[in-house]
Amino acid sequence: MALLFFDMDGTLINSEIGITRCVAHALTQMGLEVPSGAELRRWIGPSLRTSFAPLLRDDAKVEEAVLHYRDRFEALGWAEHEVYDGIAETVEALHAAGHRLAVVTAKNEPHARKIAAHLPFGHRFVDIVGATVDGSRSDKPELIAEALRRFDAPAEECWMIGDRRMDIEGALHHGMRHVGVLWGFGGEAELRAAGARQLATRPDELPALLAA
Repeated sequence: MALLFFDMDGTLINSEIGITRCVAHALTQMGLEVPSGAELRRWIGPSLRTSFAPLLRDDAKVEEAVLHYRDRFEALGWAEHEVYDGIAETVEALHAAGHRLAVVTAKNEPHARKIAAHLPFGHRFVDIVGATVDGSRSDKPELIAEALRRFDAPAEECWMIGDRRMDIEGALHHGMRHVGVLWGFGGEAELRAAGARQLATRPDELPALLAA
């Protein structure tokens, strides 16, 4: 059986409200204009520093924004999400089929672990691999490399499952198989452009795609 790496935001949970409210909070605390909802959605997927950097153009201001974001996220934002319909059943089915499951996310690891611990199926993940708090490990290729190291697993035995181009690009970087999911924030055009070869429109399609 395979080792399956699941992205978190946009794949397991719809975290739009929590993330966008925390980004808005950070910008407001810094006296900056809050972008439109469509612009804020772009913060979902990449690391925080990657998203704040083009807007703030100053490393110190980026770190300040990250701290403001964390203040609200740790108090409120971590719980502002919904589990996608069908995900719980799919996770249970994949576990029952003998696959090992893990989370690989650009969310910082302490936050990701806190969220996973409160998911009804969170105990099915044998590890949660996230970004370091200081941002020294945050890009998807680095995160996947850390997951492969922790599991001492060859890339060809693993799959990356995610909704954004970063998930697909990270998988391709390591020569891994992958599935792009269409219920999250990336969309078909983004995933295809990143090189996705297989797409799932619903969680219950994943077992058959992974078995192919």
